[in-house]
Formats: sequence, C-alpha cells, structure tokens
Amino acid sequence: MTPPQNHLIALLPDADRLRLLARCEPVSLVLAQVLCERGVPLQHVHFPVDGFISLVTQLDGHPGLEVGMVGREGVLGASLALGMAVAPLQALVQGAGTAWRVTVPDFLAELARSPALQHYLHRFLYVRMVQLATSAACLRFHLIEPRLARWLLMSQDRAHADHFRVTHEFLAYMLGVRRVGVTVAAGALQRRGLILYHRGELQVLDRAGLEASACTCYATDCGSYTDTLGVPSFEARHLV
Repeated sequence: MTPPQNHLIALLPDADRLRLLARCEPVSLVLAQVLCERGVPLQHVHFPVDGFISLVTQLDGHPGLEVGMVGREGVLGASLALGMAVAPLQALVQGAGTAWRVTVPDFLAELARSPALQHYLHRFLYVRMVQLATSAACLRFHLIEPRLARWLLMSQDRAHADHFRVTHEFLAYMLGVRRVGVTVAAGALQRRGLILYHRGELQVLDRAGLEASACTCYATDCGSYTDTLGVPSFEARHLV
C-alpha cells in the first residue's frame, strides 16, 4: 500500500506512526462488506486509505439508515478510545478500496503508549458527534434532492474520483427514503447537467453545481473536520 495515506495516521508523530503501522496490515475493502455489527464486540480497527465505509443505524426491523461515513479522514473503531469495545453502529463498505487494519489488542497497546493517538481520536469522536447531530437534523428538515446532492459530494470526496458505483436501491437505503424519491431527485440533478447516471454508474459532471444544490449540512461537515482536526477541507476533494 502506498500513499495517499490515512489522515489520522499521518497526523501522528513519526515514532508513533511507525509503531502503529508496524502492527497494521493492508486489507481490501469489498463493496457491501459488513465490517462490524451493532452490539457486537469489535475485532479490528480500520483506517481507510482509498475506500470508504457507511455507518448505519437500524431500528425495530426497519431498513437501515446511514448516519455517517468514514473515509481516509478517519477510523472505524474510535469508540475504543472511550473504553467501549462494542460497535455502536453497523459498518458497511460503500466504496471499495484499501485500508490499514489492526487487531483490537494491538490497537489498545498503541493507544496506551501514544498520547497523540488519544488526542486525535478524541477530536475525531467530537467530529463524529457533530456529523451524527447534523444527519438527524438533515433527515428531518431537508428535502430529498439537496440531501442526495450532499450524499453524492460526501461519496465523491472519499472515492477520490468523479466516477463511482451506486444503485438507486442503495441510495434509498442510505437516505431512508423510497426508491421512487431517489429516482426523481437523481433525475432532476441529471437534467441540470450536474451528474450522469446509467446502470449503477454515477459520474459527477459539475462539482460546483452539485455543491450549490446540496443542503448546508455538507459545508457544516467539511468545516467540522477542518476546524477540529486541522486537515484540509473535503471541499478541496483531495485530502493531502
């Protein structure tokens, strides 16, 4: 696995970063792969490099709803920094790619040795809290089309490409709406020349136009990462 790297790892001092990476192994993230289930003890911690993961909540037998994403900017398993080894949400691979993976015992050993790792994980958890709160308000108050634009921007940021694969069924699942609602919203974005969608393949044609169509939650998410972790905004599209 070669750069680009995971940004939380990149923020660590050299000695801490090298120790952590020595305990990690590179793994592939396979589309639709479930990395952990809610309420089940974590076995591994994942630091995505060029794949990304949806965090999904489930309630009373209803289809799941995406409440967050983890890409190169973050980590799956940050709850261990709070002493919680049980997964709070289902983690589903949304974008295939690669990640650094470390066992929970090895991760906890490094966490105990590295104040810097503790610091950045706590900050990342704060960002995750902001994202969860934003997602709840977005679901309640914003229409499907701007929510879809926001979701596409978030996915493009983490895919690091203008093309990625996604079906209407999956979009409906992630946004918590009926498939017909996604079809109407995606059709409107396509007619305005912002995206091109065909047989599960989506291409972003007009990034600026898509940003203008998205709800304000996208800018809120970008700002929270930049302000809290000091990394470049997702709006730059390349986290370097």
